[in-house]
Amino acid sequence: MSTRMSQQSVYRLCPRLAKHLTALGDVAPDSTVNRSIIHLVNLRVSQINHCCFCQHMHSQEARDDGEHQVRLDVLPAWREAPCFSTQERAALAWAEALTLVSQQAVSDNDYQNALAAFGEQGLIDLTAIIVQINSWNRVSVGFQFAPDISI
Repeated sequence: MSTRMSQQSVYRLCPRLAKHLTALGDVAPDSTVNRSIIHLVNLRVSQINHCCFCQHMHSQEARDDGEHQVRLDVLPAWREAPCFSTQERAALAWAEALTLVSQQAVSDNDYQNALAAFGEQGLIDLTAIIVQINSWNRVSVGFQFAPDISI
């Protein structure tokens, strides 16, 4: 097994990577994309991308901000779970569509639902968050960043 660069090495050698990815996730306080939706999107995209580091981090952040564990438990099955709002469903569908764009075209229905739920600025904010987490996932998975998990 090869040894990969550490997080510290990656971000030290390319500080603009962390700086610019972090900036993508900055949304205005009055954005229609709230913290709860950001947490759900970050976690769901990280699940799709099999990013252990980001799943660990974003599930903890969500819980710290008051998210219910039961919703996190059923997040992969959000389409069947009755505990997600219409706006959350639109965000999750948009997040999945953009994350899986290489496998299937983004549907007009997903676009229209997201636009209706968030408005133009909110949809752009949401898209930037989805681009951000997909990018973080690729860095973390590519360099095999591992969370410090102690049981």
